[in-house]
Amino acid sequence: MSKKGRRNFSAAFKAKVAVEALKEQSTLAELASKYEVHPTQITEWKKQLLSGSEELFETGKKAHKEADLEQEKDELYKVVGQLKIENDWLKKKSLNRSLAKTGRLALVNKAEKRLSIQRQCELLDLPRSSYYYTPSEETAENLDLMDMIDKTHLKHPYYGVKRMRAELSTPQRPLNEKRIRRLMRKMGLEAIYPKSNTSKPCKWNEKFPYLLRGVDIERANQVWSTDITYIPMARGFMYLCAVIDWQSRYILSWTLSNTLTTDFCIEAVQQAIDRYGVPEIINTDQGSQFTSEEYVTMVKGYGIRHSMDGKGRATDNIAIERFWRSLKYENIYLYSYKSSLELYTGIKEYMAFYNEERKHQSLEEKTPKAVYMGLNDPTAFTTENFLYGSSSFGGLTA
Repeated sequence: MSKKGRRNFSAAFKAKVAVEALKEQSTLAELASKYEVHPTQITEWKKQLLSGSEELFETGKKAHKEADLEQEKDELYKVVGQLKIENDWLKKKSLNRSLAKTGRLALVNKAEKRLSIQRQCELLDLPRSSYYYTPSEETAENLDLMDMIDKTHLKHPYYGVKRMRAELSTPQRPLNEKRIRRLMRKMGLEAIYPKSNTSKPCKWNEKFPYLLRGVDIERANQVWSTDITYIPMARGFMYLCAVIDWQSRYILSWTLSNTLTTDFCIEAVQQAIDRYGVPEIINTDQGSQFTSEEYVTMVKGYGIRHSMDGKGRATDNIAIERFWRSLKYENIYLYSYKSSLELYTGIKEYMAFYNEERKHQSLEEKTPKAVYMGLNDPTAFTTENFLYGSSSFGGLTA
């Protein structure tokens, strides 16, 4: 039996796949199946496209300067040779030991001619087979199970793997903890309960204290919250990030993505700031997207005070958690969207309903929009006198 050779992808092919991933019109699993490419590789190409897009607009002296710097860099690499390259990789390895396996896989760069794929995998403590492995899509049974896990987690957020297995397992369909644990990790779900401080946070991920304990939230834009949730679909799933105003429960912006990366979280917060100004405090959980250097730099750049939930605290980000429950039970679970376009349209319609029509008992039977805008008469709002926000399907934002 002949050994299968390595696949070499052209720059045009990489760009095509990255652009399609950037459109967010298909899940990562659908793209991987369509193009026969590892999902991790698609995520890496998407990141490269985003980070390299600025170079398209570089002109004049800056472009020449960067070209000179690149030439000097190449000459230095020739001088120091293979030893320097491997030392750089060893430094990268030591800085990324806390990364999950998928994160380390994304660091493998096929375009690096001086280091083979095998050597890169060795430096990152990965078996080479992991890089070439193409995971199969989740079965229909697993997608149904993920849907059940999501619903159960909303009702009982304190259920861990053991209790989740006990809740969903039946004599006709026995489940093991390993399967439940894998699916919960893929969905980004974790049991919520106070935990002992037995480990210290990663030193290069900055953490912030919880600033809302005992604070009276009495005005719009005093406190915002943002979070990510898993959205099940008929085939695959997407991730939704939203920004909410605590005082009014008004949804300020939202974005959809087929990958659990930082960029779509930054985009959601940036859109909210562009439309409604800068809040005093923004609260998040301790997820890697919100402790990333890019996100923290953006928040600090606007002078916003960054508040973070305590690890495993169920009520620290209660405003956005309640909204996720409303969204899923009043829309997502009812329609079982079959495509990203259908999902985007459905969420957009629900957001308008939630903000402009759905009255809240806690808001004295007013809508979030009425409270946020400071008007007592909700009927004063119309589509003509208030623009909810421009939106385009290409970026799956609203």
